[in-house]
Amino acid sequence: MIGRPVRTVVAVTGLLLVAACSGGDPAASSSPESSSTPNPSSQTWSPGTAVPSKASSTAPSKPPSAPPKSTTPGKRATPRPTAVGNGTIPVIPNKPPKTTKRWAPARGTAWQWQLSGSLNLSVNAPVYDVDGVDTSAAQVAELHKRGRRVICYVDVGTYEKGRPDSGRFPASVRGKGVEGWPGEQWLDIRRRNVLGPIMAARFDQCRAKGFDAVEPDNVDGYANDSGFPLTAADQLSYNRWIAGLAHSRGMSVGLKNDLGQVSQLVSAFDFAVNEQCAQFNECEALVPFIRAGKAVLHVEYELGTGAFCAETRKYGFSSMRKPEDLGAAREPC
Repeated sequence: MIGRPVRTVVAVTGLLLVAACSGGDPAASSSPESSSTPNPSSQTWSPGTAVPSKASSTAPSKPPSAPPKSTTPGKRATPRPTAVGNGTIPVIPNKPPKTTKRWAPARGTAWQWQLSGSLNLSVNAPVYDVDGVDTSAAQVAELHKRGRRVICYVDVGTYEKGRPDSGRFPASVRGKGVEGWPGEQWLDIRRRNVLGPIMAARFDQCRAKGFDAVEPDNVDGYANDSGFPLTAADQLSYNRWIAGLAHSRGMSVGLKNDLGQVSQLVSAFDFAVNEQCAQFNECEALVPFIRAGKAVLHVEYELGTGAFCAETRKYGFSSMRKPEDLGAAREPC
């Protein structure tokens, strides 16, 4: 599922403690993979054409009128934006080093997130986040050849009709549908005996294709109307187990959204992935990752870069604006 599901507001205590870290610039990083000057000729699109303006007097609980899914799970039906640039392929000179140490993105590292359309391998960003099923081992190897690190997008919290392994999910673990996403249902994450082998196989596929890290999606079912009596404790247990699946396979793992549990999960995850924290005034909740020296990979869909880049630069986030279909186009801060 691309985009955020219907959000149930979860009380997060202690968020105001992050004010203590406002005196410095957490964005500073000496990592060669940190890049704040991507090549605009191959990465930007014309704002207002790919993502139409959605005016509202108050912040909605989720972006209204989510586009329907196409027949490919996890993708939107919106056509891929027209490619821009001169067609040249920029190459980042430093290839991923051969090391047994688990890689994780550095704070402030530029990134590309593409989950729909034909994969554009030429974006000048040192980190790619792409679909684990649709992306081939050859494409991962080519990205590595060009000096990129590659994150494997995997859905771990919802059932998606049409995924290759969808037949492995019995009806007993599939709950209410995810509003705005036909064919997608929340999972009963307490049923580890059923979900465990399925998720392990998905992570094995990521490893077999050569991915460096995993982005597990929909890890906040407890905060949504899932159809199951999921508790915060259930979610913490499941999310820590998911992190362990990645680590045991030599891959780093990012915490996707789930802002209500950041303080309890920051030690278990290697970086964070967030959608629209600026639009919903939630970015301070992610500062514990920055304070721990870990990256926050952040995207906005509706706000222009002028409305959030200054704030997220202050925090040290890796921010960009994307069309909601998460095609190749991007507008980095």
